[in-house]
Amino acid sequence: MASPLLVTGANGRLGRSLARAVAGRRSLRALVRSERAAATLAALPAPMRPEVVQVDWSDADALARAGAGCTDWIHLVGILKESRSSRYPDAHERPAAALARAAEKAGARRIVSVSILGAAPEAENACLASKGRADALLLAGAVPATVLRVPMVLGPDELAAAALRAQAQAKRAFLVRGGATLEQPIDARDLVRALERALEAPVERSALDLAGPESLSHRELVLRAARLLGGSPRIVPVPRAAVMGVAFCLERLSADPPLTRAMLGVLEHDDCIDPGPAARRLGLSLTPLDATLRVSLGLEPA
Repeated sequence: MASPLLVTGANGRLGRSLARAVAGRRSLRALVRSERAAATLAALPAPMRPEVVQVDWSDADALARAGAGCTDWIHLVGILKESRSSRYPDAHERPAAALARAAEKAGARRIVSVSILGAAPEAENACLASKGRADALLLAGAVPATVLRVPMVLGPDELAAAALRAQAQAKRAFLVRGGATLEQPIDARDLVRALERALEAPVERSALDLAGPESLSHRELVLRAARLLGGSPRIVPVPRAAVMGVAFCLERLSADPPLTRAMLGVLEHDDCIDPGPAARRLGLSLTPLDATLRVSLGLEPA
């Protein structure tokens, strides 16, 4: 029987989707940081409910103890937006460094990590640079790591899908730069399958850029969703400088701002890649965008 699959950050949407996917085929050991996160997983139906271990992401020894007996590790920890109590280094670099050491101590065979398309240590954006440094730490560790860099994820429970639906159904959709940013959303089901295929692939160090099959402007994405929903919003362009100014003020006034400049920079990152090489390497058939939208917008069952 396969050893338990260790998943950090399993309480997130992707982690819960992965738990549903492997239920009945493989036991899952979920590492979480807080009692609240543990309670989220305890509420799952019995077939999906994992073994839960609460641990400090920066404590390599505790991570190694929690990972004892697990040969495959999936790392889903990360943040898009900083607050005064949650900074990028604490969410990205320190956990990655500790995880790499812990996996070696525990005798793990491989690590599979989810990152952000555009992440690179030299990136100007603080979030993308931090995530890029974390990716580099995992790839340099003793245990071989596979890093999957992905863009916006669309699925029925994803925040991005809820935001897209709201914009598509509005009479006026206020979009930064009129929605000029290029998007290449990936289906949440495809990302879960990519994680599973990465666990089945030959063990090696690799960083793969994976996205959906179609790149289009955010404006076009909103209008495509609106057509499926029977709507026709009027697109109202909002200057990027104005939104950055609002984000700057929010950062100064709130301990947990709803929008930050770094977060906006990630959302405004142009995603336009050839997903073919990564998809072929993982043996993955990508879901067409319209099919993803119909499921994500609640027009068809998942």
